[in-house]
Amino acid sequence: MKKIAFYDTKPYDKTWFEQLNPGYTIKWLEPKLNPDTASLADGCSAVCTFVHDTLDRETLAVLQRLGVQAAVLRCAGYNNVDLHAAEEFGLAVLRVPAYSPYAVAEHAWALLLTLCRRIHRAYERTRTFNFSLSGLTGIDLHGRTAGVLGMGRIGRVFAEICHGFDMRVIAYDTFPTPMEGVEYVGLDTLLRTADVISLHCPLTPETRGILNAAAFSRMKDGVFIINTSRGELIDSESLLDALRTGRVRGAGLDVYEEEEGVFYEDKSAEVDRDTILTLLTTHPNVIVTSHQGFLTEEALYNIARVTYENLETFFSGRPCSNTLSAAAQEGAALSLTKH
Repeated sequence: MKKIAFYDTKPYDKTWFEQLNPGYTIKWLEPKLNPDTASLADGCSAVCTFVHDTLDRETLAVLQRLGVQAAVLRCAGYNNVDLHAAEEFGLAVLRVPAYSPYAVAEHAWALLLTLCRRIHRAYERTRTFNFSLSGLTGIDLHGRTAGVLGMGRIGRVFAEICHGFDMRVIAYDTFPTPMEGVEYVGLDTLLRTADVISLHCPLTPETRGILNAAAFSRMKDGVFIINTSRGELIDSESLLDALRTGRVRGAGLDVYEEEEGVFYEDKSAEVDRDTILTLLTTHPNVIVTSHQGFLTEEALYNIARVTYENLETFFSGRPCSNTLSAAAQEGAALSLTKH
């Protein structure tokens, strides 16, 4: 019976992984995987990791010395993995490429609708029996233009929802896949035209900071920014400046560029806090959620199911389409769709 070390484990992880377990011995670990905690996988054939685990060369070297054969990611993103080192050490890396694009796209829309109709501010007021409507005027999304950065699975679902609101949809992707009702445009045109900009692209050297000071300067006044992808896609200080000037009317963020060590944890009692994140969370036109876009019952079921399928396929010696390679990672850097 093979043993799997699950790092960065939360209670919601266990539900479906325990129910669907085909016969593995599971070692549940609360710490994140890094060079200091890799030794906890001693005696395990594989490790199961999440978005904030560190699978760099040093960590992978420790895993290889322990006899670990594979790292299975219970997520789609893999910017935290040194795939060149994994190949050098003979460790297979497998991921869950699509657990529920609906979960993330619907969360992006939940953020957008909350901002547009100021639901968060109304909720805070009515809890203190303040039923004034002053300051709660919203906007119609009907007929406005949504700009989608990255037209992979999640971006396409987001675009479909936009059509339900009778919005015009424009998109930017370096490798555009035709979709009815979606007009592909250059990045500059999208920035200048969109009333709503939603990010659905992976983090690569090319997309890091894709929304920076220069990008915000090209946007129309009053734009809404939604990010449910990776925090490093947005330069947070530039976003704050754009919020102060009114260039950005509201921002819905499920991710943050310095979220590691903060998101998924209870930091309410700590006084030493990230200054930029503190300013964002206290801004009246910003909603920050804790990287929970994936967190639906359906998505958690699919994550567990596909992760076990990846393990079964790997240990049986059969090729698995969800195996990652360094060449694939380099190819993803050329496209916004690999998400």
